Amino acid sequence: MRFDGRVAIVTGAGGGLGRQHALALARRGAKVMVNDLGGTLDGSGGTPSAALAVVEEIRAAGGEAIASGASVTDANAVQQMVEQTLQTWGRVDILINNAGILRDKSFAKMTLDDFRLVMEVHLMGAVHCTKAVWDTMRAQNYGRIVMTTSSSGLYGNFGQANYGAAKMALVGLMQTLSIEGAKHDIRVNCLAPTAATRMTENLMPETVLRLLQPETVTPGLLALVAEDAPNRAILCAGAGAFERAHITLTEGIFVGLPDDAPEQVAAGFEALSDRTNESVPNSGNAQGTLETGKAMRALG
Repeated sequence: MRFDGRVAIVTGAGGGLGRQHALALARRGAKVMVNDLGGTLDGSGGTPSAALAVVEEIRAAGGEAIASGASVTDANAVQQMVEQTLQTWGRVDILINNAGILRDKSFAKMTLDDFRLVMEVHLMGAVHCTKAVWDTMRAQNYGRIVMTTSSSGLYGNFGQANYGAAKMALVGLMQTLSIEGAKHDIRVNCLAPTAATRMTENLMPETVLRLLQPETVTPGLLALVAEDAPNRAILCAGAGAFERAHITLTEGIFVGLPDDAPEQVAAGFEALSDRTNESVPNSGNAQGTLETGKAMRALG
């Protein structure tokens, strides 16, 4: 798998997963814009030193890279980063939305500011970066975009209501952009990593962290941005293991609108939850189509 002639932007690439993604893309021939605010884990502060260090690693190995200290929360700074990339190399083929912060607390103790900032970095940061490259990718008729989601969003995790909400929102963004981008060969996917980074170092025992090195996730990332990449996939990755998550729809039941409809829904919850013949819809229209079809059959 090679990326010769391709140009990639990787956000949050000063360390952890982002650094591994940037180094791997460069090793396989991509030119890389290394973006990192250089802030602390909770998003405060900022220094370009982390991004510059990764650029030096790439150049020392014979690759091409430039650095940006733009905050993904600043749409104008993101636009300037993309313009710098285009002025340097003339195109943008790959965008890895990896930048993120943590402000973990139980929802009872979480401030609205902590909730809002995590949403701003993860969700709006990805929106800013994707919007900034979207027209270029449409004009090229080529693009590969990855949103970094999380098991905390897909399945929940105590103390991460803000993080989980932002990460699941990225799945929704991916679902629609993968549909809208398809005719221009813009493929949009999600990566749900489990990795030993500064975000997880205090959450897991040392023996587990040794298995979860960030470089064990990156092969999955490369597969999601290759020329023959899938479209609209949620790839889970950690410790060299890979799985795929799906948002499914059961066949369900038809109740109609009798006076006891609420009671019938409650009584039928096990039946409507039956996963036999469940599907993975191609778009949101599938739910309405399934429901109206059941209604029409039941009503005659």
